[in-house]
Amino acid sequence: MTAVIEAADLDLREILRPGDRIVVGQACGEPTTLIEALIAQGGEIGGLSVFIATSFSGLFTPAATDSFALSSMGAIGALRSVAAKHRLAIVPCHVSRVGPLIEAGILGCDVAFVQVSSADSRGVHSLGLISDYARAAVTAARVVIAEVNDRVPRTAGAVLRRSEIDYAIPASQPPVRVPPARIGPVDEQIAAHAAAYIEDGAVLQTGIGAVPEAILRLLHDRTDLGVHSGMIGDGVVDLVEAGVITNARKEIDRGVSITGALIGTERLYRFADGNPALRMCATDYTHDAVVLSRLERLVTVNSALEVDLTGQVNAEQSGAAYLGGTGGQVDFVRAGARSPGGHAIIALPATAKGGTVSRITASLTGPVTTARSDVDVIVTEFGAAELAGRTLAERTRRLIAVAHPDFREGLEHAAHVVRRRGY
Repeated sequence: MTAVIEAADLDLREILRPGDRIVVGQACGEPTTLIEALIAQGGEIGGLSVFIATSFSGLFTPAATDSFALSSMGAIGALRSVAAKHRLAIVPCHVSRVGPLIEAGILGCDVAFVQVSSADSRGVHSLGLISDYARAAVTAARVVIAEVNDRVPRTAGAVLRRSEIDYAIPASQPPVRVPPARIGPVDEQIAAHAAAYIEDGAVLQTGIGAVPEAILRLLHDRTDLGVHSGMIGDGVVDLVEAGVITNARKEIDRGVSITGALIGTERLYRFADGNPALRMCATDYTHDAVVLSRLERLVTVNSALEVDLTGQVNAEQSGAAYLGGTGGQVDFVRAGARSPGGHAIIALPATAKGGTVSRITASLTGPVTTARSDVDVIVTEFGAAELAGRTLAERTRRLIAVAHPDFREGLEHAAHVVRRRGY
């Protein structure tokens, strides 16, 4: 029997137990009413821990973690400020592994916090904006607390039955929104090089941010593009409305865009509401190697903090600062590189910190997120370096060619060692 509790009357001290492990819906699917209650009341319960993959609500701050221990697979969105204060524990894992780790009990889940749409006449809620690991959390949890928000779109795919909810908290407020990033000249230059790899009938995987948005804006002259992505933003709506994204040539899910997360604004949410041409899926479908292997012309676009001269990619940590995460990069890089007619693109500006630091480096300052053996194409504003099947010596030449000219001489000195010994 589902208990309905008004937000003002929600007392988590009567529901949670000391030491409970809580898994929270992420990104624009964050149940903000529940998070606010947790921040206010968690300290009185004691010993609580929280896992969330990404956060854009701004509710998770260093001060908020006085009420609980916070962990994540990366410092993405508002979590970056928490990581900077050393209040965020990092669990290195691909986003595709979060659900299986929950199911196996390795990533503990005693309580699931989720946001859902209003129920339909059959008592079925939509998971709305996020479907990636939410189902796994609901299945594993002792207690499921759902923020039932009538402003959440009803999307096809992932659902939650009323009988699966222990406590329903009614809400009527705009879900978390992430406006499109501001696109600058460098982003446009990177996008122009990346877009050249996207042909008619290609299937797209992109993240969010300035470069992905800039790439999507350059695709209005393409035909019959498809989408199979871990997340999508507002830019996809433009291409669907322009008749560019039709999914008509996909080998699977023909006519339907597949994603696990909607990260955008009200425009995206209105587009998704009741749209049969968009399906929300868990990561065991969006990121699954077997599923992805059935897609031809798959072009994946991911970002990085730095790339070394042999092609190793770091998308997580710059020196002592943890700034990103593993996300779904490796899953999609491998899939795009192996897809017939496809490509896996890692796109990044050539420099950081106002042009004072090269992001094409002799050696990484952080961990290897994507191995050089998986890398396909590296793109900066200075061009595209195709690395697949190339020797390490040839890779140094190609990567230096897309580095900023101010740093090429120094990189040439570092490359000499690789070229002399061959590895």
